Amino acid sequence: MQTESFAQTFPLFSTVSPETLEWLLAPATELEYPSDRAVVMEDAWGNAVYFIVSGWVKVRRLSGDSVMTLAVLGQGDFFGEMAILDESPRSTDVIALSRVKLISIPAQRFIETLFRDPHLHHRMLQLMVHRLRQTNMRLQLQRQAPAVKLANTLLSLGESYGEQRADGTELFSIPYQDLADVADINLEETKKIMQKLEEKGWLKYDPQQQVIQLINLKNLTHLAGRLS
Repeated sequence: MQTESFAQTFPLFSTVSPETLEWLLAPATELEYPSDRAVVMEDAWGNAVYFIVSGWVKVRRLSGDSVMTLAVLGQGDFFGEMAILDESPRSTDVIALSRVKLISIPAQRFIETLFRDPHLHHRMLQLMVHRLRQTNMRLQLQRQAPAVKLANTLLSLGESYGEQRADGTELFSIPYQDLADVADINLEETKKIMQKLEEKGWLKYDPQQQVIQLINLKNLTHLAGRLS
């Protein structure tokens, strides 16, 4: 992948010099996976950082026979950066929700790049703080109604990865169970709320076209409790 395209796809690197990007990407590997394929297994964390060029993935927590989706990630995001600093065993894996293209950068090269560019190092710290705040927000929503939790989840996904269309924001048709896990509500609640939101005309869920369209962002934002 060319350095200019990489910087445009991944905002973290938007201010990094072409020379530094070339050095970062020199050992990079381009990967492609079909939907439902494991991208990173639970014993492979810490080897590399993975950048999502296109498509969607989910991060799952494994506990015996129990599996729960912790996060859904899309184009422009990346994962694996925390594991390179933590050598403890991981009980999570990453699964492709759709066909996905990734760029894998060896862990050591990623760390060295952060130290080569102090500004990039600072931006990385800012991103870590942002992710921590997102986690705190999810904790604050624990006692909210299921509809409020789901609306927040959909809006957050739209803000991070959605494509702006004339009729609203378009997302990949994330399976209901994964939406339920991320929103911290049960599957039946998710199905009922999504059906009601579709009946109201606030969104459209089309698994055949593999899209969720967030149509009425104003009402979804009110439902999420983001406006007074």
